[in-house]
Amino acid sequence: MASEGGKATVRFGDDAVCLISAVPNRGFTVSTSRTEAQTLTVTFSASRHRSEITATIQPQSRAGVREVSW
Repeated sequence: MASEGGKATVRFGDDAVCLISAVPNRGFTVSTSRTEAQTLTVTFSASRHRSEITATIQPQSRAGVREVSW
């Protein structure tokens, strides 16, 4: 899934979301967080922008992007 800050590839399993790759665009750094096995967030950060890609299998497999600038 692509965002302004970079691209993340995930795999949806029966019990968890697995990160395959996370590649930041120029000027961005990348970090990941997991609240539980079913939900993974990849965050691309720059000085004035943040892109968050959240993938989950609860209640069904889906991923979304949130873009924030300041």
